[in-house]
Amino acid sequence: MEYIFDTHAHYDDDAFDEDREQLLAELPGQGIARVVNVGASLNSCRKTLELMEQYDFIYGALGVHPSETAELDEEHFAWLRQQCLHEKCVAVGEIGLDYYWPEPEAGIQKKWFLRQMELAREIGKPMVIHSREAAKDTLDMMQAQKAGEIGGVIHCYSYSRETARDYLNMDFYIGIGGVVTFQNGRKLKEVVEYVPLDKIVLETDCPYLAPVPYRGKRNSSLYLPHVVDMIAQLKDVSPEQVRRQTWENAHALYRLPLDKI
Repeated sequence: MEYIFDTHAHYDDDAFDEDREQLLAELPGQGIARVVNVGASLNSCRKTLELMEQYDFIYGALGVHPSETAELDEEHFAWLRQQCLHEKCVAVGEIGLDYYWPEPEAGIQKKWFLRQMELAREIGKPMVIHSREAAKDTLDMMQAQKAGEIGGVIHCYSYSRETARDYLNMDFYIGIGGVVTFQNGRKLKEVVEYVPLDKIVLETDCPYLAPVPYRGKRNSSLYLPHVVDMIAQLKDVSPEQVRRQTWENAHALYRLPLDKI
């Protein structure tokens, strides 16, 4: 059996409050053998730590999403740094820039993006990068910080093929989820055709961005086979090959031993 690794989920989200334990208990039996739950705020980092400790197959990324960076100060940042040393914390994230909303202003986002990139370098863990409507500034800051030396993934990739090339040149992985199945997802389909299979990882971003035929509903790792099938179609390979390669890629990204299952 070829397993699936969901490299980016938010099972701490309120959308899972009614059936979280039941759903998570179901995942391993459905071939979802690894999940990285990703922190986005200080509170979601706390919840992520609980999930990491409760479930063997759940790892964590800890960081503060650009839209939540106004809550950071030196005291909170010191706490975050300490938590990132947890043995099951595999990355610093999600971090980056998001100009879709006007708040917090760009200066605050940039300050804490820089600090969290420095943290990832200091502790030797990869980064989970969130970038929305901030393509140039994200790339400029990452290049200035020599982010290729740190490594990581561009989560929920939404930019052009040309920008993907810049990230591939830094040896970053590209996170692909439900959007690739959307009828209006042509740009992302072109990116998937372009990016080598050994640089693609699977992700849900659940509860958001459920793939067709569940678009608009709550997403979960159980729907990843639909993403696998679309990638296989675009790359003209078998779904089994996509599962096998993305499984290996995710372990390489998060620096986990492949033999642990």
